[in-house]
Amino acid sequence: MDNMNKTGKINIDNDAAGSEKAAYYGRYISNTHRLGRIMTAIVLVLLLAAPFAVGVYLNAMPNIPAAAKAFLGVGVVYLVSGIVEYLIYVPMLGAGGSYLAFITGNLINMKIPCAINARDIVGVKSGTPENEIIATLSIATSSLVTILVLALGVLLMIPLQPVLQSPALQPAFENVVPALFGAMACKYYRQNKLVALIVLTFMILVFSFVPSLIGSTSMMVIPSGGLAIALSYLAFRKKAKAAAAGEENK
Repeated sequence: MDNMNKTGKINIDNDAAGSEKAAYYGRYISNTHRLGRIMTAIVLVLLLAAPFAVGVYLNAMPNIPAAAKAFLGVGVVYLVSGIVEYLIYVPMLGAGGSYLAFITGNLINMKIPCAINARDIVGVKSGTPENEIIATLSIATSSLVTILVLALGVLLMIPLQPVLQSPALQPAFENVVPALFGAMACKYYRQNKLVALIVLTFMILVFSFVPSLIGSTSMMVIPSGGLAIALSYLAFRKKAKAAAAGEENK
C-alpha cells in the first residue's frame, strides 16, 4: 500500500529507483570491504616488516623469543580493549570509516570526535547508508588534515621548540584529551542527565578507591558502558510500562 499513489496504481518508478540505489549501495559496501581488507593486510605487513628491515640493515635483530614473551604480556591486556573498541566503533563508523580509522589510528583523539561531530551536523543516524558516507568522508578528511599538520609540525619543530617546551604550556598539553572529550561528552550528558550523573559518580568512586585503574581506561569502558546501557534500558522499560498503563486507562 505504501507503494501506491492516489489513483491506486503501484509506483513502479519509485520501486525501481529504490532497488537501483540498494544495488549500488550493496556494490559500494562490497568494494569497500574488499579494498579495506587488502589495505589492512598491506599495512600490517609493512608495520611488521619495518622493524625487521631496520634490524637486518643495522645487524641488530632482537631476541625473538624474548620479544614474543613481552608482546604476549602486553597483548593480553590490550586484547579486551581491542575487542571492545571494535564492537563500539564499527557500528558508529560503518565499513569505510572503520577501515580508514583503524588503519590511520588515533581513533579516540581524532577520528571518533570528527565522525560524531560530522554525523550530528548532518543529522544522520548510526547504521544508515548516510552515516556510512558521512563517517567515511569525515575520517578521510581528518586523516588528510592530520598528515598535513604533522608535516608542518616536522618542518617547524626546530623553530617552535622553545615555545613547545615552555613550562607555561605544559599543563595545556597534558589536558588536551580531557578537554576534547569533556566538550564532546557534555552534549550527550545533557540528553540524559540522570544516567550521566550515576555513571560519572560510579566511575569517580571506582578510580578514587582503585587509582591503579586509571591507566586502564579502555578496559573500564566495559563496566561504565554496561551500567549506562542497563540504566537506559530500565528507564525505557519504565516509560513503556507507563505508556501501556495510560493506554489501558483510556
